[in-house]
Amino acid sequence: MRRGPALAFALACAGTAPAAPPGLPASERPARARDVAFEQRLDAALPLDTPFVDAGGATVRLGDLVGERPVLLVPAYYECPMLCTLVLNGVVRMARALPLDAGTDFDVVVFSFDPDETPALAAAKKETLLAEYRRPGSEHGWHLLTGPRESIDALTRAIGFRYGYDPASDQFAHASGLVVVTPDGRTSQYFFGVEFSARDVRLAVVEASSGRVGSIVDQLLLLCLEWDPSRGRYTTSVMNAIRAGGLLTLLALAAFVWQAGGRRPRREGAA
Repeated sequence: MRRGPALAFALACAGTAPAAPPGLPASERPARARDVAFEQRLDAALPLDTPFVDAGGATVRLGDLVGERPVLLVPAYYECPMLCTLVLNGVVRMARALPLDAGTDFDVVVFSFDPDETPALAAAKKETLLAEYRRPGSEHGWHLLTGPRESIDALTRAIGFRYGYDPASDQFAHASGLVVVTPDGRTSQYFFGVEFSARDVRLAVVEASSGRVGSIVDQLLLLCLEWDPSRGRYTTSVMNAIRAGGLLTLLALAAFVWQAGGRRPRREGAA
């Protein structure tokens, strides 16, 4: 499928926002961009029985890729000449900055919303992403999928991803971002755009894993911060900071009491 870069860029710009610009009703937007949106459907269940095809040509259920650890779910088609490439490059840069490893602490699942794309295209894109990720042995943590229209529709509906297609130009208008998915297959957090904060995604993965991955520092940060869906980032919460401070005070007091109790017998013996 041939797609002109100039038109693709125009459609990409039209589709980067999750909703119509303020003051511009959807009816006044370009026809192919009217249905474009990326709505946050938090705690929505993914259709885990939905079949896709992986980069090796094997049929897999979505549930085969979700279950052990959190997933970064990315809608992107592989022949997109502009926006999807920016998104995937942003995902790789963010993943490289994480102290967590794909395939061990989280998985990346990219699915094409173009039903005409093939596993060969997915395999070529996976090879490129792995070369940029630069962590040997991580290939089992990156899953690039293609699938039939029915599977694509089921998954895009579940995550609130709506896009438009113009047959005359053979172009898609679409938004950009990724969804953090819990190991039990529910949407946890959304990140929009083409660049993603490594700190915020790290905390989202730790939170989605219920603390099974990440460090004690991550756990303490989550005590002090809270997720702001409207801004797509973690922000400082005064109440959470107070709770975290109280917890740290209790831990310090407990440590002092334990140390004092441990020293007392030695002083009595010396007397």
